[in-house]
Amino acid sequence: MNLVRPAAVAGMFYPGDAATLASEVRHMLAEAEGIHLRPKALVAPHAGYVYSGPIAASAYALLKPLRQVIRRVVLLGPVHRVWVQGIALPAADSFETPLGRIPLDQEAVLAIRDLPQIEVNATAHAMEHSLEVQLPFLQTVLEDFSLVPLAVGGATPEEVAEVLERLWGGDETLIVVSSDLSHYLPYSTARLTDQDTVQHILKLDAHLLGEQACGAHPLNGLLLVARRHGLRAQLLDLRNSGDTAGDKHQVVGYAAIALTEAERAH
Repeated sequence: MNLVRPAAVAGMFYPGDAATLASEVRHMLAEAEGIHLRPKALVAPHAGYVYSGPIAASAYALLKPLRQVIRRVVLLGPVHRVWVQGIALPAADSFETPLGRIPLDQEAVLAIRDLPQIEVNATAHAMEHSLEVQLPFLQTVLEDFSLVPLAVGGATPEEVAEVLERLWGGDETLIVVSSDLSHYLPYSTARLTDQDTVQHILKLDAHLLGEQACGAHPLNGLLLVARRHGLRAQLLDLRNSGDTAGDKHQVVGYAAIALTEAERAH
């Protein structure tokens, strides 16, 4: 029996029609800066595509050369609707968007199921957009991959890091943390606040607060592991909804960041 977690925010956060969605994602990826990095992990925003899609695209555009290399995506995002104290796996076997279904990596799920911070919670995933909005980008840039979707509540950086260490893998594994930055500040205040937050992220400072990044819990765990593994963080794009959607009275901040491993000897 294949339990499917259906798309919950198609038609709201992004187009619900497959052809329109595919066209929009391809256009945003084509418009993104074509720099050459090989990321082990990405940080990407999760608002509606009209607001944060172009910023997210600057992260996912890096994956084009890795289309046939990456086979597993460990995707972490904050819970917005249903609180969990730790980290929630879905009850589903696959996630669906208008672009198709993505199977869960059952081997990876088994590898972390025994951890006390892990629970299976279908309700936490049912309407959660922070993970879902990343999927059409992944489906467009990658060829064939499985997913480990983790909805993160009050987990500590160490608890998130423990999960990531078990799933770290090699070149076949990509880690994505879904997070926006500041919320509902005036444009000029948000710019300064988000620039400061990004500097903490680039220094791999695993002490972010929820006011700085709504994905602070998963992000702190990633930054903790990144420091252990000697990763380097690089800013790809930093804007806010005032830049993309016009209203500058109250804005939400968005950053795209790549974390890369030190060059390996060949």
